[in-house]
Amino acid sequence: MRPPLRWFVPDLALFAGAVTLFYCLFFASGYQHLFRDSDAGWHIRTGERIIDTRALPRTDPYSFTRAGQPWFAWEWAADVVMGAVHRAAGLRGVALLYGAVIAAGVWLWFRLHWTVGGDFFVACAMAPLMLTTCGLHWLARPHVIGWLFLLIAVIAAEKRATPLAAVAIFTAVWANFHASFFLAPVIALIYGMPRAAAVAAIAPLANPYGWRLYGHIFRYLTDSELLARIGEFQSFDFHTSGAGQVIAAVFIGIAGGALALARRRFDRFVLAMLFSAMALRSARALPLAALALLPLANSELTHIIKFPAYSANLRKIDARWSGLALVPLILVAAWLLLRVVPAGFPSNQFPVAAYDHIPTGARLFAPDKFGGYLIYRSTGTLLVFFDGRSDLYGAEFLKQYGLMVQVRPGWRETWDGYGFTHAIMPNDYPLAAVLPLIGWRDIYRDNTAVIFVRTGTK
Repeated sequence: MRPPLRWFVPDLALFAGAVTLFYCLFFASGYQHLFRDSDAGWHIRTGERIIDTRALPRTDPYSFTRAGQPWFAWEWAADVVMGAVHRAAGLRGVALLYGAVIAAGVWLWFRLHWTVGGDFFVACAMAPLMLTTCGLHWLARPHVIGWLFLLIAVIAAEKRATPLAAVAIFTAVWANFHASFFLAPVIALIYGMPRAAAVAAIAPLANPYGWRLYGHIFRYLTDSELLARIGEFQSFDFHTSGAGQVIAAVFIGIAGGALALARRRFDRFVLAMLFSAMALRSARALPLAALALLPLANSELTHIIKFPAYSANLRKIDARWSGLALVPLILVAAWLLLRVVPAGFPSNQFPVAAYDHIPTGARLFAPDKFGGYLIYRSTGTLLVFFDGRSDLYGAEFLKQYGLMVQVRPGWRETWDGYGFTHAIMPNDYPLAAVLPLIGWRDIYRDNTAVIFVRTGTK
């Protein structure tokens, strides 16, 4: 194929990425589903704050429970990107941004298959497993950007020919986008590249917090009492409906590691065991295992199974194409479609209608699920009780929070200690049934949320 033409004919990777973009945004209702975690709200407002002040926040600006306390905005670069996109194109733009990042991840995932010599048909067969597993965490949050860095790191490790200067720049950028940058030196060590590992460990010091970021992340990830109270860091429920493909992805990743050990590819074996253990321990790591390990398992399978020559021939044909010139057209098409759908936080999960009924100056109780949305909706002017920044609030705070929302013995003393004047929560919260019994009355209620006021409060 003539070189100019190859840029206009999509290969399998680009085709799969484009399909994923439209599936994520529209068939899976990503225009709202990406915002089912309200952390997107404070990420956006933090990015806008940084753009306005040209400085990073060093203390908490969003809550009345942690006001003025030191805060690490450790994903500040992703926040700035989100804030800039939001200012230019609103929540539709943020949805397109993360849809495009997810699609780019699919493109890179196929590139990893080809880098390690995976079979064409096997890659196609594994794609649904990867998409289902990663789809669990398709959210408008910086960890999705971290997936791209992970894939690039594994591709570079497999090629074993990345200049140290490129390693330094890459890992420094990674550290400012997402805390998963610590995986870079780990991967380099596993692949027997000590100099690259050293650079990957030192270069991330080029962040606004310096070495303190390392210490903060280490304390956070080793605080078992705190992580035990965060849902996404718990093990995935493999008994849930539709979990079969997730189970298959984990099993194939482990099997690929075993095959690598038989071939004395100790690097791939160690990587498979590490990521599989992480995935079994924490649902948050399941996408990492699917992204990194399925292509390596494909490579190992090609060494023990003689696949039809037809598959290899298709890969040779596919390698002649690219289609990257079509990317702008694909993004424009997605943007035009986004303009006709109600993009944003879903009103059946967040207090979209109830927000206008929150009195000015309220000392408001709201669950962490609502916190990020309230920060977004008020542009940070409504100080919240709690939001998704668990590293800021700490294990003891989460313990007290759980006591209140579950109405467990001693909850009343904790509740009264915060001096709330108003409360907003989902209708089905245990607190929603108990507060009227202790003198609170509701002043607004819809199908999603209810607002209470304390007796004697204007």
